[in-house]
Amino acid sequence: MRYQGRVVEWHDDRGFGFVVPNGGGERAFLHIKAFRARSHRPAVDQLVTYTVARDARGRARAEDVAFVQLIELANARRETGGWRVLLAGAFLLCITLSVQARKLPAVVLWTYLAFSVITLMAYAKDKVAARTGRWRTRESTLQLLALVGGWPGALVAQCWLRHKIRKASFQRSFWFTVIVNAAVLVWLLTPTGAKFLVKLLGA
Repeated sequence: MRYQGRVVEWHDDRGFGFVVPNGGGERAFLHIKAFRARSHRPAVDQLVTYTVARDARGRARAEDVAFVQLIELANARRETGGWRVLLAGAFLLCITLSVQARKLPAVVLWTYLAFSVITLMAYAKDKVAARTGRWRTRESTLQLLALVGGWPGALVAQCWLRHKIRKASFQRSFWFTVIVNAAVLVWLLTPTGAKFLVKLLGA
């Protein structure tokens, strides 16, 4: 059976401590050699998962110990994967081909590229602010940037920075902006939309 618990005592100079399962229970001896990841040092109040074994005296000993934070980070990487970057790249490639086929003016491609870079920078700034406790970028600002054409950059940022991917409400709003933006783009490819765009650029 695997438990999740909190490190309640740790002596780093001696390489051992104790862990107690969440919700209370028997405390188990915790040795540095029991950790899967030796590159990270334990500390008091860190969450870990572990199995329990018994020594010759019947005392509980934690084994196969893993940091919960590292597990969540690995899960986040699997969840984001590379499909967001692939989707952003495929979309921009389609826009490029449409421009070359003269179905769209070059300004559309440059608009997407420019706002994608701006959006990527905005995500990066907000990520740093979240880590350092500084003033955050408003979510409405990030969504507006995505709406006006920066959503490919947002996808790249979400993948590379692993930022704003776990908040369900943000993701729902984000994908809504993507759909709206894509709908407007499809409309611009129609004869009516093309006339409107020519008139707008010529004004």
